[in-house]
Amino acid sequence: MLTAVLASAAQAEAVIRSAEIVPGDGGYVLNADIDLELNPRLVDAVSRGVSLYFTTELVIERPRWYWLNATVVERSLEYRISYHAITRSYRLSIGSIHQSFDSLEGAVRTMQRVRNWQVADADALQAGVSHEVALRFRLDTSQLPKPFQVTAIGSSDWNIGTDWVRWTFLPGAPGFR
Repeated sequence: MLTAVLASAAQAEAVIRSAEIVPGDGGYVLNADIDLELNPRLVDAVSRGVSLYFTTELVIERPRWYWLNATVVERSLEYRISYHAITRSYRLSIGSIHQSFDSLEGAVRTMQRVRNWQVADADALQAGVSHEVALRFRLDTSQLPKPFQVTAIGSSDWNIGTDWVRWTFLPGAPGFR
């Protein structure tokens, strides 16, 4: 029984494998890889027509010795995975951009790779000053239909997400304008 509990807990895990902020066109972009495996309850919910909403959240703060850290950037990237029975395809929506997939695994795999997400303008971060970055990924249960929100309160099957991953970032690398 303990093995079954651990196996189901392992399926609901989400982990940020790598994350970095790099100079991009007109500012700074985030690249991240997230490991996520949907548990059977979530797979069943999607296949029955319930849309799942996931959120990648990013906070960049500038440390201050005399007060709390100053929040410089606070951004979120929202995903929606849904199933369309007529076309028998899964749809991944990121804002107004939509992409269809033959399998749920393909949609999840695409969602796991965050690439070139514009997180800050070039002048938003002070060059040469360290900034603290925090990143997390989670299932947003507040956007589920109300009956599922009630179910999600007491169920670990619906609480998928990573812990906050934190690192220090020094903007203004040589050669960046």
